[in-house]
Amino acid sequence: MKHMITRLFRRLHLLRFDFLTTRAPKIPDRSMIAPEELTVVENGDIKKWACLNCPGGCGELISLSLNPNQRPRWRITEDFWSRPTVHPSIHQKNACGCHFWIKKGEINWCRGGRPSNLGQRRNR
Repeated sequence: MKHMITRLFRRLHLLRFDFLTTRAPKIPDRSMIAPEELTVVENGDIKKWACLNCPGGCGELISLSLNPNQRPRWRITEDFWSRPTVHPSIHQKNACGCHFWIKKGEINWCRGGRPSNLGQRRNR
């Protein structure tokens, strides 16, 4: 229900986001994650992974470790509207080469981190 209200507020230009947080008990495959979803894989109260489809358009599934005892690792927080903030930045090392932050659900591209074939589609 909250996601429906959040999307309505977005449509009315009252709220901005590129991603909303969803939850799953295991790592989903790429086809199970919608373009506007960042899926947090949890076991009980333990966050294990954050999964999202690469916003650069290469089609890669990005899986970020949330394990505090592992390196590299990321932290995910979310606001009332389920908009995620990811720390540190996400840098794809494949041909796509995306480098970006997610803050309050919005993609913030690092300098030189936006793929040239992306155009203005996600220019924020």
